[in-house]
Amino acid sequence: MKTIIENKLSIQFSLDGFSFSVYNIISKKEVYFREYEFENSQVTPENLLLKIKDIFNTDTQLQNDFSSVLVIHQNNLSVLVPNRYFNEKELASYLNFNVKKLTIDYVAFDHLKVLESKNIYIPYVNINNYLFQNFGEFEYKHHSTVFIEKLLNITDNIEKTMYVNVSKTSLDIVVIENNQLILFNTFSYNTKEDFIYYILFVAEQLNLNVNEFSLHFTGKVNIEDAIYKITYKYIKNVYFLESNNPLFTELNIALHSNFILLGS
Repeated sequence: MKTIIENKLSIQFSLDGFSFSVYNIISKKEVYFREYEFENSQVTPENLLLKIKDIFNTDTQLQNDFSSVLVIHQNNLSVLVPNRYFNEKELASYLNFNVKKLTIDYVAFDHLKVLESKNIYIPYVNINNYLFQNFGEFEYKHHSTVFIEKLLNITDNIEKTMYVNVSKTSLDIVVIENNQLILFNTFSYNTKEDFIYYILFVAEQLNLNVNEFSLHFTGKVNIEDAIYKITYKYIKNVYFLESNNPLFTELNIALHSNFILLGS
């Protein structure tokens, strides 16, 4: 392997795809980005690992050493717990209420200092083990940790504002008011009707007026998409949360896409 000590690697993966970026410490900007979207969602973490191994074997950008590596696990196997209720010895019990968990699953957690909370989740241990073989020690987080932290760092909305991160088969909904997290949840969807149902359900639960509150999209959604059109049909104020990262312009990709990995 070639060692490029001034470069940092960030990886994000889910059962639907794999993407990564390389950040140069000297120039203080991303110098490379690549995204792989799987034609079909991988059924298990074992199948996902096979896909990732193929990518590592063919993409030479991943066959280097880096000064540091950040790995982002994207799945719906997580729950937020305030620090005052957190007990590290009871990690599994927090997930039992909303995640179908196997007894062999390893449970991890992220610190969200800005929320005084922990994000408890199940990482894909088999993929962590494979990445450790490639890079040695690395940092890993849940994608919702990164998404929430980025939003709280860049937003200053006084009114309740909804942020929806869109993936191929899921959507993450975050609601922020006065720079405080009001709600976070992840939902799976198959149709545009599923998609808008969850948005309207959250709006109803939080007494959000569909003619007044703002919704900001990130991720895999564009103005031509059916999910965007049906959202705009029911929600008056729909926007895209665009990043200032110059890499988006250089690669001619939508400024709101890949927000969790690249956005700022």
